[in-house]
Amino acid sequence: MRTLILCGGKGTRAYPRTLEVPKPLLEVAGHPVLGHVMGIYARQGFTDFVLAGGFKADLLEAFATTLPSEWQVEVRDTGEETNTGGRVSLCAREMGQTYFVTYADGLGDVDLTDLLAFHQDHPGAATMTTVPLPSQYGTIESDPDGRVQRFREKPRLPDHWINAGFFVLDSRAESWFVGDDFEREVLPELGSAGELYAYRHRGFWRSMDTYKDALELSALCDAGDPPWERAPNLSIRG
Repeated sequence: MRTLILCGGKGTRAYPRTLEVPKPLLEVAGHPVLGHVMGIYARQGFTDFVLAGGFKADLLEAFATTLPSEWQVEVRDTGEETNTGGRVSLCAREMGQTYFVTYADGLGDVDLTDLLAFHQDHPGAATMTTVPLPSQYGTIESDPDGRVQRFREKPRLPDHWINAGFFVLDSRAESWFVGDDFEREVLPELGSAGELYAYRHRGFWRSMDTYKDALELSALCDAGDPPWERAPNLSIRG
């Protein structure tokens, strides 16, 4: 069971810190976020990785030499300008019959064994892990008369679910690789064909999109027992 990690983007939202270092190598608590992502898989027994690089792929190569020797790690230079769908397509035929795909900047306590079992239990070619939408703002709850009852700081919105990465694909998903954008072209095509299923994860998940996110994730490490390093949180199927 191999894991394809998309590592080739330029990380423009983390500018200017991504001028010299690709976003997957930006640090969370002194270690590249990519290492944290790989640790999620390795702790659950999945240690065969393909890193789909692009921007400054040579730095990914150097990083790969620092990883545990018992891991299998291959770095593929999929081109600096290639989009996410193109990176998956270029690597897919080397990934096997069924494989994981994820981003290099999303951390969560996803139960990967249960995710895989969910995928194997449905007839589709692809599974996407989803999480409740984290609100960008704090919310206010009030009674029917308008009296404020409670403030909630950036709650998760359980009626809205978003793509959290942590995918499982079968090799036959290649039939729906219709464009260079995995999120805007490939996944909708799979969905339209009835081949895409959602695995609902209610545990911890956080994406490192900006330097501020990196600082907040580092603070979770500094507090001890980072949530993505805990025992997997059994997700809700549906």
